[in-house]
Amino acid sequence: MYKTRKRAVLISINVLTIICFVASCLMLLPQKTTEGFSWITLLVAFIVFFATVFWGNRFRSFLLAKVRKDTLETGETVILNDFINRLRFCYSLDDFYVVIGDVLEKQGDCSVLLIDRTKNYILYNSPNRTSTSDTVRNKLDQHFTEQWPDGFYFFDRHIGVTTNYRKARGFFMCCDGYHLYVFCRYTRLFDLDVYKRLLEEYKRFVSRSRTITTLSEISATTKEWEQLAETQQSFLPQKIPNIPKLKIATYYRPLVNVSGDYFSILPIDASKTLLMLGDVSGKGLPAALIMGLVMNTVKIIEDKEDLVGVLHAIDKAIKGMHLQDKYTVLFLSIIDTEKMRIRYINASMSDPIILSPSPDGYRIKPLTSNASLIGILDVGDVNVAEKRLFRGDTILMATDGVSEVMDESGVELGDTDIYKKTLMAGAAKEPQQMVDDIVDLIMKYNGDKKLHDDVTMMIAKVGY
Repeated sequence: MYKTRKRAVLISINVLTIICFVASCLMLLPQKTTEGFSWITLLVAFIVFFATVFWGNRFRSFLLAKVRKDTLETGETVILNDFINRLRFCYSLDDFYVVIGDVLEKQGDCSVLLIDRTKNYILYNSPNRTSTSDTVRNKLDQHFTEQWPDGFYFFDRHIGVTTNYRKARGFFMCCDGYHLYVFCRYTRLFDLDVYKRLLEEYKRFVSRSRTITTLSEISATTKEWEQLAETQQSFLPQKIPNIPKLKIATYYRPLVNVSGDYFSILPIDASKTLLMLGDVSGKGLPAALIMGLVMNTVKIIEDKEDLVGVLHAIDKAIKGMHLQDKYTVLFLSIIDTEKMRIRYINASMSDPIILSPSPDGYRIKPLTSNASLIGILDVGDVNVAEKRLFRGDTILMATDGVSEVMDESGVELGDTDIYKKTLMAGAAKEPQQMVDDIVDLIMKYNGDKKLHDDVTMMIAKVGY
């Protein structure tokens, strides 16, 4: 319906625009053949032409927006649109079950069955007689086997595939062995164009959830991975060094046992300290290997004050591993508590900031990116940035697992006022207290759901 009405609007507006333009031009023609066109007549014709095109486009945009609202954003179709929007933020089957209950069952009064055909196992079924009926399940088992091709289909009241959309009593989605059956007596009222979008989002969810589930199962059940996690943990600082005029606190929480996040605290002399925090692309064993490689590379470099040299050494080491599409973002810095300066290279990290005290409270000074991804692109010329530090300045470094935590509506924590207020309030506290406040906020903001990324941060307070 949406595409049909959209096509009708486009054709109608184009025809109407042409008719209006031609009619306007005819009115401007000289009434007698002996009269000629004047420049004024020609100018008016051009003005009429552009005005007709302009207002025609405005009117077309208005009608298209109205058609979209009438077909996809109102009526019964809004239920599936809500389902699609919620599905974008599902990372596990538990998340998926909540969305099914909230949208398809409560809002839509639908019955739902989710079956893993590869294992012939029912993952979810609504508590009503349709989805719990043995007769219905037997028909589904007979008609829709594991070999059924991926896509979306409609079924009739006999639980058989139908091409007559108006006789459909439900629809089902097939993706990689996962069959989602939705029994809905008013299926004919949903706009047809919504199903393709639903299928694409369903495919992305299946891929997402399987990846996370596989990583979790491997890390939880494989002893070798547990040993790898212990080895990886040994690369990280086991104790925060006691550094004059610099207080540091850290937090490290991997999504599974092994992680691509890392950080390092390496005193250079009495006043200079190297601080590093980074995140390797992807998950699992390859990310863990790159993490260990980066940490070891920095540890053995003699001249740690040469930040450009350190960066190039890391880049060379990662590229030497020849792991496809593996790279790291990182923040590499040296804090000098004698000269009260920070020298840094930010290789595409999004979150590093300085919270600096002022008469009006705390000001946020971003430590913006000045280098590209490391290990996959040509690093090129890199300039070390430098900023002045003041007594009481708080430096926050964090991976995107902190700012990208989402609430139920899909809003990221880093985009909220409560996150900014927590940082402002925490900057006046001890670093460990500030870390605790941010961690508490992450857990509350995320609700009872599982985290979907590693969470790592480092906070350094200067001058105390």
